[in-house]
Amino acid sequence: MTPIDHVAFQARLQPGGLAAVELANGRRWTYAELDADIARAVGVLRRRGVGEGDRLAVLAKNQVLLVILHLACARLGAMFAPLNWRLSASELHALIEDADPAMIVGDDQLAAAGLDGVDLDVLRAEIDCADPDTRARADRERPSLILYTSGTSGRPKGALLSERNLDQTAINFGRLGKVTHESVFLVDAPMFHIIGLITSIRPVLMHGGAILVSDGFEPARTLGRLGDPTLGITHYFCVPQMAAMLRRQPAFDASALRRLTAIFTGGAPHPAPDIRAWLAEGIPMVDGYGMSEAGTVFGMPADATLIDARAGSAGLCMPPVFTRIVDEQDRDCPPGVPGELLLKGDNVFRGYWRRPEDTARAFTEDGWFRTGDIALADAEGYHWLVDRKKDMFISGGENVYPAEIEAALADHPAILECAVVGVPDPRWGEVGHLVVTCREGAVLDLALILSHLEDRLARYKLPKALTLVAALPRTASGKIQKTVLRERLLAGDPRT
Repeated sequence: MTPIDHVAFQARLQPGGLAAVELANGRRWTYAELDADIARAVGVLRRRGVGEGDRLAVLAKNQVLLVILHLACARLGAMFAPLNWRLSASELHALIEDADPAMIVGDDQLAAAGLDGVDLDVLRAEIDCADPDTRARADRERPSLILYTSGTSGRPKGALLSERNLDQTAINFGRLGKVTHESVFLVDAPMFHIIGLITSIRPVLMHGGAILVSDGFEPARTLGRLGDPTLGITHYFCVPQMAAMLRRQPAFDASALRRLTAIFTGGAPHPAPDIRAWLAEGIPMVDGYGMSEAGTVFGMPADATLIDARAGSAGLCMPPVFTRIVDEQDRDCPPGVPGELLLKGDNVFRGYWRRPEDTARAFTEDGWFRTGDIALADAEGYHWLVDRKKDMFISGGENVYPAEIEAALADHPAILECAVVGVPDPRWGEVGHLVVTCREGAVLDLALILSHLEDRLARYKLPKALTLVAALPRTASGKIQKTVLRERLLAGDPRT
């Protein structure tokens, strides 16, 4: 019988090879054991009424069982719908209504959200004693995952991703990230996010390496694990904010991390000074670009010299990923000129769950996906993400990209984090308003900001106002909510 997915293939290629470890309790799975557990989960889900086209909603912290259930859904033809446990109860209930699942499973997050469902410990016990169900035949074209976007500017949408989409992300990241059968990934990014559920898992399982699954990110604990030679971790993927927390730990010791292939970041801009600080410690810090709808799109080479030469770049795209950068009339931009990034390829999603109008708006008539991100590329094919299209504002007829201003402030010693939004101005149409969270004990005013920026940016890009706040508003997945920030500024909200 032909293996039906990469785990099944590895179970035949290296049945005794280590596939997964649950760090919370030390349980280990070989590829043969993981393949068998997926087959058992198929049978359990089928008996509980989950079939082809149905949704399995999951609300839980990371554990290997989530990986098993997702792959079981793929074999069944069902759709795995992981929910963000950081959301409020009302937000979660809205997602449940949208997903309309045949079954809800979870851990103690279910009770906290007031949701009824099957406890994962109960489901695990059923799977452990079930017989494998090998009747399933996975269809690579059928969606196996509904991944809800973070919703920075409205109600979250469910991106439909097929096994073909997810395989292409595994291929893209695997080649860019030097993934092999000897790779060991630490997985502690949440599995409701594409970094935690796909990018940190599918490439290594495709190549026959191992995943070490943690129930979550705790800076001191994560740092200790990355430096532990007995665990042998080679790859770690996180968002830039998590990487910064690791460096700030009192126990940070760069020498313990130098055997890593690299630390990989995505999900948010990563300032060039921060990247070079890691490089100076002898640790490759590999930035990239991806999204729920398209998985891994760009990535820097895992080579310190190449990274240093273009620190801040999102990197190169793989040959199977087709890109265009276009102006407002959809004309192609020359190298070095920013425009909206469009994508095509097997990594690009099928559409949004039950949102035909949103799906239609997301694609051009000839099938290019509109990312909504402003990017530019150099002549060598390296890409930079300039900003979100919706965050751009026009001041005196000039396009201004807040992310460019924020990047220029990344090395300011008084600034912990910042955001720029465009606000109405009677003279210029719009101007930039800078909102800053200061480092402890720091003193900051607009004159100091302008002194820092005036030799770095054109005058029309300089912010015209400054507001200091204790914290910036964020989504449940950690992204700054610029829409909320702008609304607060316009309303004179002191929380701004």
